[in-house]
Amino acid sequence: MNLKERVGLNLQDARRAKGVSQEELAHRANVNRGYVGKIENAKYSASLTTLEKIARALNIDPSELLKPRS
Repeated sequence: MNLKERVGLNLQDARRAKGVSQEELAHRANVNRGYVGKIENAKYSASLTTLEKIARALNIDPSELLKPRS
């Protein structure tokens, strides 16, 4: 699994654990909903700035999006 896939899956897991839709997350992080979906599906790589905005919107540490999957 590459880093882009790992970030996407970690983002999806964190978002679902918080009970937040892609649309709501996009609104909170001030990014496009389609962009959130493409990050989750490993179609796009997110910048560190975007990952920080998304993590802040989910109230998690950005490192959670990069952590290894078990």
